[in-house]
Amino acid sequence: MSQSQLRREQIQQEFKRTDAVEPGVGPVLLKHQKMALNPFRFLRGSSGLFYADIKNSVLQLPELLTTKIPLTTVIGDCHLSNFGFFTEEGSSGDRVIFAPNDFDDACVGHAVWDWSRFAVSILLAADYCQGVKQQRYANEAELALDTLEVVSAKDAVAAVRSFLIAYTAQCQAILDEPELRYSVLDDFPKNHVLKPVLKKAIKRSAKGEDFLRKSTLAKVADLSARPLMFKQDPVKFSRLSPELYQEVEFTFRPYVSDDILDIVTRQGAGTGSLNMQRYYLLVGPKEIRGDDDLAQCHLIEAKQQRDSAPLYFFPDLSPVNRLNAAHLTVDCQRLMQRRPDLVLDEHYWNGAHYLVRSLHHANVDVDPEDVCFAAKAPGEELAEYAEACGRTLALCHSRGDRRSFRFEQAVVKYLPKAADALVQACVDYAEQQKTDCELLGQLLNLEYTPDP
Repeated sequence: MSQSQLRREQIQQEFKRTDAVEPGVGPVLLKHQKMALNPFRFLRGSSGLFYADIKNSVLQLPELLTTKIPLTTVIGDCHLSNFGFFTEEGSSGDRVIFAPNDFDDACVGHAVWDWSRFAVSILLAADYCQGVKQQRYANEAELALDTLEVVSAKDAVAAVRSFLIAYTAQCQAILDEPELRYSVLDDFPKNHVLKPVLKKAIKRSAKGEDFLRKSTLAKVADLSARPLMFKQDPVKFSRLSPELYQEVEFTFRPYVSDDILDIVTRQGAGTGSLNMQRYYLLVGPKEIRGDDDLAQCHLIEAKQQRDSAPLYFFPDLSPVNRLNAAHLTVDCQRLMQRRPDLVLDEHYWNGAHYLVRSLHHANVDVDPEDVCFAAKAPGEELAEYAEACGRTLALCHSRGDRRSFRFEQAVVKYLPKAADALVQACVDYAEQQKTDCELLGQLLNLEYTPDP
């Protein structure tokens, strides 16, 4: 059997394990269709395969980084688009920060897992945007590309190095001034690539000028209805039967501090967790006397939680990882965030563990198009973004152990020594992901145009 056939079978087996649907056999899963669009999408949806490849040394991480650096709380699915702007304390807060925003695969693990997954995502984001420019991939954002330059593969590698340098520098800064562990990124220089994104997020916060038009609440709820209700959007939302509505309301009401005004099922959200059950709860006072009262309303998500992706292949790293999937996510998120969401809990219901959490008013994600295209010097903007991610990720990881500074000391000592080997491993694995995406397209009988 050829290497290509072996890899195709591995992809089928791994996706069948995680998604209960084997690509190329039976019905086509929407998640797999989205993953086959381009290698960046493939990476986002294949975290299980990523950790299988670490276990089997397809992605060869430097041994120094797994043996010499202490375990900490990790994101688990750390990639370019899982960083963004949101308010601390969920929809209950007003301070907008830049930080990781997805903890579904969080656990106690090796920091190099997050470093390598982010690095590969930078490389594949650059490839995706180059492919959009060259019309190899669909222009999903419908950008007008005539006046925009795109990052090069060399720029992407430089951005990965900037990420690792910034991460190491933040660990050193914490050693020099321990209180920095409790700092956050909440502002950027005037010409920084993230400054306009920060301004957009601030405007969408409860006190911002765009709250009633562009906040998460405004996008999904009919703010003119009394009481408020979700908009009629059959693509995103499904209405519940009266019996199920009553059951969901009774089940999750103890986790919210106000009335549940409406409930829907969310469809088609995310990539990695696309096929997991999600309920959206619209919460707030039943009486709305004016626009000022709308800031008291917010969204809660009750999402079925699957096991953290690394733990199938690395089950014995830490006893903490024996917590149920939702409980583990909650505990890790609380450790890694300075001021966690005020609504952040877990519940066991109908044979599944559910994560209960806020959906932030001011949530603004970052997509590859935001940092890989620019009117000029796109490489500099991508490096700026990678540096910001490196700094905030170091803060998250460092909070995993607030009693000592052993983690930061080990990072400063060993990461620079292994950085070149890590970068090369990520470059090699990015090429593997391009091949894997093409194989998935073949399995699904989709048209896919590989690199020329």
